[in-house]
Amino acid sequence: MSEFPDPPPRRSEFTVLWPITTRWSDNDAYGHVNNVVHYAWFDTAVNGWLMHATGTDIRELPAIGVVAETGCRYLAELSFPDGIEVGIGLRRLGNSSVTYGLAVFGNGDEQPASLGRFVHVYVDRVSRNTVPVPEEIRAAVGKL
Repeated sequence: MSEFPDPPPRRSEFTVLWPITTRWSDNDAYGHVNNVVHYAWFDTAVNGWLMHATGTDIRELPAIGVVAETGCRYLAELSFPDGIEVGIGLRRLGNSSVTYGLAVFGNGDEQPASLGRFVHVYVDRVSRNTVPVPEEIRAAVGKL
């Protein structure tokens, strides 16, 4: 069983599309966006959307989401100055974790350039012990 859906989800399947601007420095020596940049986009999209959806600076909550696992499947090249959007979907909402299914779409394309899997595990800000997903986060991701 693949960790990524086949066929990949289309743009129209996402209710949340988070815009991100590519930068000159995102390109590598081969002239396309370097693979590690996709991981930064996943992190930026999820956390930016969470702040927007909850109306809260999530960095200030007593429980914070730390990234426990990520994965990426590359399907097509992107390059600066492509305009991108990251589709954000919910794969699983557990007691202390959230698993997101993500897709990067370039230039209004219906097919994704990459697919991502991103897992947040919630921990107490001070002790770093695992805690339940905060209600603000649970309510926001429940709408995905």
